Amino acid sequence: MIPQSHFLILGAILFAIGIYGALTRRTAIGILMSIELILNAANVNLITFNRFLGSPDGPAPSGADGLGQIFALFVIAIAAASAVVGLVLVIAIYRNSKTILMDKINLMKW
Repeated sequence: MIPQSHFLILGAILFAIGIYGALTRRTAIGILMSIELILNAANVNLITFNRFLGSPDGPAPSGADGLGQIFALFVIAIAAASAVVGLVLVIAIYRNSKTILMDKINLMKW
């Protein structure tokens, strides 16, 4: 059995890579992918805590068994919706400014 610390370290590494990517990427697509990495790190942590802190004797009395997986599904759905909205914004910005480099985009000019 793999210990809980291995999963938490994996989640922390994914989160750190996502933060680093979001702060250093120049393109909007790269930033969106880094944000997805951050959300995946949160999913790893949610499922890990549910697995190791959940009820070992079967279903929890309050019906909360599997709650981490349910939250992870909600995070996946929200991440998919935000990716769609982000890509639509990238396409709209590209049509106006003809670039996806974040430091070249100036939305305030006339």
